Amino acid sequence: MSGEDKKLGRVLIIAGSDSGGGAGIQADIKTVMALGGYATTAITAITAQDTTGVHGAWPVALDAVAAQIQVVLADFGADIVKTGMLGTVALIETVAEGLGDMAGEVPRVLDPVMVATSGDRLIEAKAVDVIASLLLPDAALITPNAPEAEIMTGKAVDGINGQRRAAEVLLNRGAKAALIKGGHIPGRVLIDVLQTQHGEWIFEAERIETTSTHGTGCTLASAVATLVAQGVDLPEAVERGRTYLRGAIRHAPGLGKGHGPVAHGWQLGDQQN
Repeated sequence: MSGEDKKLGRVLIIAGSDSGGGAGIQADIKTVMALGGYATTAITAITAQDTTGVHGAWPVALDAVAAQIQVVLADFGADIVKTGMLGTVALIETVAEGLGDMAGEVPRVLDPVMVATSGDRLIEAKAVDVIASLLLPDAALITPNAPEAEIMTGKAVDGINGQRRAAEVLLNRGAKAALIKGGHIPGRVLIDVLQTQHGEWIFEAERIETTSTHGTGCTLASAVATLVAQGVDLPEAVERGRTYLRGAIRHAPGLGKGHGPVAHGWQLGDQQN
């Protein structure tokens, strides 16, 4: 696709806010912008968060979430919807209803944010089943890490075979594609497994030894969502999204005392990967 023909890529992000700027809505917006897309948002929660953990979280009123979705879709429209932190059953139901009413045919990238990098739990136990029943069916892509895949499927995800099994379960439950990320699985080589209704792709790369991993899941999901919104085929979008994320990790600014943020804008300056 030439530069002149490239779609802008309108990405509606439905997720929580990270006061530290490394994950959540902030990471999503930075990523979409860095890749040339246009981000709109529906904020679901406000967190007091830094590189050491989540120190507090306050849900946004359900009618406020619904109103954000409604006005954005009515005016801007969307080429894709990317969901992140949806911590309660009531919130998931609100989001599913809003999307069903106004964006039933718009593809969705579902990032099932359940556990923060710091280990903090970000979702009610009952909400896992509601995500599976209301948002997973017909999702264009779901992007769980290994712990999230285990929670959603009940399968052990401690290597590539476990990743494959988990992806199969998610496809059987209605997802059109599943990307099971391997960052939490020990090993020198990091492996991500993408399965769709049409095949399987394995992505391998040397693990980057770093503590700058805050928001990497949000960043990858938003990168893939932006590229798909711009018309890139899913396997290529995953490959390019991973390349973007690895560059962002390599150029991380080294901020904070814990798991630091990545450099979302690394491609926009003079820095080279």
